[in-house]
Amino acid sequence: MTESLPAVSRTAVGVAALRAYESSRPDRLFEDPYAAAFYEAGRSVLPEANGDGSRDGLGALFASQVAIRTRFYDDYLLGAGCAQVVLLAAGLDARAFRLSWPPGTRLFELDLPEVLAFKDRVLTGQGAEPSCERVVVPADLREDWASRLRAAGFDPGVPTAWLAEGLLVYLSYDDADALLTTVGELSAPGSRVSFEHRPTDTPEGLLARARATPAGEHVTRLWLGGLGGRAPEWLHEHGWEPVTVTRAELAEEYGRPASDDQTAGGFVTARYQSSTLR
Repeated sequence: MTESLPAVSRTAVGVAALRAYESSRPDRLFEDPYAAAFYEAGRSVLPEANGDGSRDGLGALFASQVAIRTRFYDDYLLGAGCAQVVLLAAGLDARAFRLSWPPGTRLFELDLPEVLAFKDRVLTGQGAEPSCERVVVPADLREDWASRLRAAGFDPGVPTAWLAEGLLVYLSYDDADALLTTVGELSAPGSRVSFEHRPTDTPEGLLARARATPAGEHVTRLWLGGLGGRAPEWLHEHGWEPVTVTRAELAEEYGRPASDDQTAGGFVTARYQSSTLR
């Protein structure tokens, strides 16, 4: 039942609608053949379930951001050169099914049990088959998820590509710090991590505009800020070598119009230099 989805996880249904909309464009940046099915199966949990979810309210505001983000993370994961991949708070991500993974890739999906159960019901109904070894790990990222990941076959001695897509903004600074500290403890040298990074926000910025959007409060009230603007500094202090890129730079690369706000937001990707794991 979609009604059992936690409030944070319900936002994944709205993001699926945006991925479905992007997939329908002739100039699409990626193709997600399962996004529409996720949206149709879960649309009843959204406060305003009308149309395709992409043309008004938060959908209109975040459509470009989600399209660029999805394409960027697709390229990041496939280009990381890691045979072991971990999606933290995987939500309705279908990369295990829609991307062409190198032989031998093992991909772990971590999320709450009810989210993964809903996801697998939809994928089974679509006859979806993974293109890599997919390992589902039910876990609460605020608890001891590392033990569950290890028990599922994760090898901390193998370089890993970690992805925290759309996650850290929903965590407090302390929780984000704890999560990424654990990632470092589980990472062999050469591992990589990526997530969203916004050094500053202005009254005209994306997050501020989202908070002012009618009916957007059901999402924006859940935002706790994560590492704030300190992500690159935090990563450097914890043994990672970070690189940032703005959405404006990516929009130009992808042939999409850039907005002024895109210069303030983007992504950080980092390579792990030293392991604290012994």
